[in-house]
Amino acid sequence: MLFHKTIASFAVLLALSAPVLSGSAWAQQRSGDEGRERRGQAEQGAQGGIFGLIPADSTTEHVFKAPSGDMPYTATAGTLDLFGQDGNRSAKIFYTAYTARDRGPGRPITFAFNGGPGAASAYLHLGLVGPRILEFGETGDDGTMPQLKDNPESWLAFTDLVLIDPVGTGWSRAANNEAAGGYYGVRQDADSLAKAIALYVQKNNRLEAPKYLLGESYGGFRAAKVAVSLKNTQGLLPSGVIMLSPLIEGRFLANTDDPLSAALQFPSLVAAELEHRNAFTPEKLAEAERFAMSDLLVALAGPSPSGQAADALYARISELTGIPKDVAAHTRGFVGDVYAKQMGGPGKVVSPYDASYAVPDAYPEDSYTRNDDPILEGYTRAFGAAFAAYARNELKFSSEMTYSLLNEEVNRRWEWNGGRGGDSRALASATTDIRDLLSVIPSFKVMIAHGYSDALTPYGASRYVIDHLPPQLAAGRAELKTYRGGHMFYTKPGSRRSFAADVKAFYATKATD
Repeated sequence: MLFHKTIASFAVLLALSAPVLSGSAWAQQRSGDEGRERRGQAEQGAQGGIFGLIPADSTTEHVFKAPSGDMPYTATAGTLDLFGQDGNRSAKIFYTAYTARDRGPGRPITFAFNGGPGAASAYLHLGLVGPRILEFGETGDDGTMPQLKDNPESWLAFTDLVLIDPVGTGWSRAANNEAAGGYYGVRQDADSLAKAIALYVQKNNRLEAPKYLLGESYGGFRAAKVAVSLKNTQGLLPSGVIMLSPLIEGRFLANTDDPLSAALQFPSLVAAELEHRNAFTPEKLAEAERFAMSDLLVALAGPSPSGQAADALYARISELTGIPKDVAAHTRGFVGDVYAKQMGGPGKVVSPYDASYAVPDAYPEDSYTRNDDPILEGYTRAFGAAFAAYARNELKFSSEMTYSLLNEEVNRRWEWNGGRGGDSRALASATTDIRDLLSVIPSFKVMIAHGYSDALTPYGASRYVIDHLPPQLAAGRAELKTYRGGHMFYTKPGSRRSFAADVKAFYATKATD
C-alpha cells in the first residue's frame, strides 16, 4: 500500500488529570522536582488515556492444518513498549506472533510489515502469510461479505511469524501527537521497528534463529532500512529480506515524464492489456519488454518523432496497451498519466494497483482521474474490520479502539530525506542499503516479488535495480520473481500458492558467493 489518497484519520485525547491530594501532601509534592512531576503526570495521563485502551497481551493455542500434517502453534497478540530519552513510555507497538510449538533448531522467524507509509499489517496478515486468510467472494473483489478461512499456504509451514504495525497504524499508538511525530520518518521508523524486533528477540530467546524481514510496497523499502538499523543499532544481522511490490528507487515512482521511468513502467501496462484480452503469455510480455527498453526508450529520450517514425511508434504503443493511437501521440508516448482513463474501455477507469482491474468511472465527464482507487479504497478496505473481528474472536485480544488500516495523517507528516512531499520522496533510495547488506553479510539474500500488472511500483523498476547490482554481490543472492496480478497479487489464489512455494525455496537455499 503506497501513497493512498483519502484515508480516515483518528484523533487522540489524552487525560492529563492528576489525583486529588491533601493540602500537606500537595505542598510536599510541590517542593520536589517539578520536572519529574510533569513527566510523571504525562506518563500517568498516557496510561489512563490512549494506552489504557490497549488490552493486555493475549496468548492462545491453535493447530495449523499444514499440507505435511497438523502443526500446533502458539499465537500471541500484544504490544512492545518504546521509551524516550526521558525514560517515559513514548509508544506501544502492536504485534501478532505465531510460533510453532515443537520447532526444531534453526527454524527461521520472519518479521513482516506493510507500507503506506501509514498502512497496518492486516494486508499481509490476512492476505498472505497468516494461518487464516480473508476471501472476497466468488469474483475475488467483493468486500461486503468477506469470509475468513484457513490458509493452507500460510508461511507458518516453514517459518515463525511476527506481524508488526508501525506507530500510528493498527493498534500501535504514540503517547501523544508530539511523540508520534518522532516516529513518522524514514530513519525514525526504521530505528523504532529495529528496536521492537530486538525487544521481541530478547524477550523470546530467539537470538539464534535466522531472522528475515518481509515488507510490502513502502514496506519493501522499509525492510532494507530496518535491516541496516538492526545491524547498526541492535547488533542483529538479518539473513535476508523479501520485498513485495516494493518501492526501491523513488525516482521511478510516478515520474511519468522521465523516459527511463516510463519505459520501465510500460511492460506492466502491456501485461494489464493482455489480461484484459485473456491473451497473457510470458512470450508476449517479453516482446513488450524488448520494445520498451529499445525503440520506446530511444524515442522518449530523443526529440519528438515525426512522419512515418511517429506513426509507427504510436501505433505500436496503441497495439500493445490498448490506449488509442491519437492519445498516445498527444502524450508523445508518455502514457503514464492517461492509462487509468484509457485502458479500461469507454466509461471505465483502471487502478494503478492493478491496471487490469477496471470499474465504472464515477466521473466520466472529466479528462483526469478523480475516481477513488477501486482496489485500495474498494474491497481491500475489508481487511481492517476483518482483522479486528479475528483478533477479538480467535486471538482473544479485544480492543475498543478502531484498528487503523490506513492512516492519512502518518502519510502526510512523513519525513523522507529531511523533508516532506513528492520532491523529497523522489530522492528516496534503498539500493545502497541492499548493496551494503549484500557486501558485509555473506549469507544475506534478497527476494523481490512483483505482480506483472502493477503500474504503481512496476516490476521493470526492480529488475533495473537488480540488473545494475555488482555481479559479485547479486549472483545467487538477489532474485526477482513475478506473478499474475497487481500490487497485491497474493489476493489471487494461484499467485499466492506460487509465491509461498518460491519463498519456501528461498529460505531453504543458502546464499552462494
